[in-house]
Amino acid sequence: MTDLKPVRSDSHGSRLPCILFFNVNGSGMGHLNRCLSYALRMRGRARSVFFSLASAIELIEGMGFEADYFVSPYWSTSSIFAWNSELAVRFGMMLERVRPDVIVFDGTWPFQGFLAACEAYGSPALVWSNRGLLKEGAKTVPVDEALFDLVVQPGELGAQESEAALKGGGVRAVVPPVCVLEGDELLDRAAAREALGLAADGHFVLFALGPGNLKDVAGIGHGLIRNFEAAGFKVVWVRAPISVRDLELPARVMPLTVYPLARYLRAFDAFVGAAGYNTCCELVQAGVPALLVPNAQLADDQVRRAHMVADVIPAVVSACETDDERDTAVRELLGMLNTTQRKRAATSMNGATLVADRILALAVGKERVL
Repeated sequence: MTDLKPVRSDSHGSRLPCILFFNVNGSGMGHLNRCLSYALRMRGRARSVFFSLASAIELIEGMGFEADYFVSPYWSTSSIFAWNSELAVRFGMMLERVRPDVIVFDGTWPFQGFLAACEAYGSPALVWSNRGLLKEGAKTVPVDEALFDLVVQPGELGAQESEAALKGGGVRAVVPPVCVLEGDELLDRAAAREALGLAADGHFVLFALGPGNLKDVAGIGHGLIRNFEAAGFKVVWVRAPISVRDLELPARVMPLTVYPLARYLRAFDAFVGAAGYNTCCELVQAGVPALLVPNAQLADDQVRRAHMVADVIPAVVSACETDDERDTAVRELLGMLNTTQRKRAATSMNGATLVADRILALAVGKERVL
């Protein structure tokens, strides 16, 4: 479920600038989250519309934004050429219907079908939101950044705003971490527990090991569940909205499906999960002690990111592949929970606002040539 009330102020009849978001479908919900982060910061100042390759468009609509779904190439039976050809037609139709002032693409690399549709339409302004921190040797596809008016990199923990000129007149900008919610929108411990129906005096740990689409998390998950239950914790397991298969959980484990999860993080004494971009930023924002289990099968360097988290909040980083690794990791985390003084380094988390302001500036400053 989503807990943000739909607001239809960005209606067809408004004179607000129109921003069309194109988010790809990754292993998690990072691309969709970032686009929603930007759109939420522009609420009331722009009409935001989504063209999503992630299937969870009900989350977009639940927040009051228009959305259209197109199947990801990873789930399509078409050839890459056929898929891009169909994408060019479908996205081209979307452009003609919505007539955006700015198009924002969030993904590792822009698809040929996407770029072909934008070129045919004559996009007034084109933005590429592209998260960094790839592992050394990770596969990349060359992209001409001169095609874009703005290339923005949502920064990792500690990143500060900076910019550099691109060939072609555009700008490449790095911003601080991007989060779906502002810090003051996170519920405190008591309010979050009440909202989730959790006992005020219980010990709860939240598991969010990912949707399991690329990595089987069953063995690690069940092993860690036993560890935490033995320590007296009640386990709550997040069901990812885009998961293609649900892990079979012990009857005593409480499943949870809620969005945005960040709002409720402070309900929990501890967190267990992968070290994806959004997860790590939100953990630091909420200040919840964590056991991070990096997913080594992804292109981004989750091990490095997890250690960044451990530098600013109480966190343990472990692969948790064996019983010994799990025992050690849980013991270390429990030791941190018992420490009266928890470390918490100040870090800027206003990247979404900075990106939203840049997008709106493009919308106001550019006119489409018809």
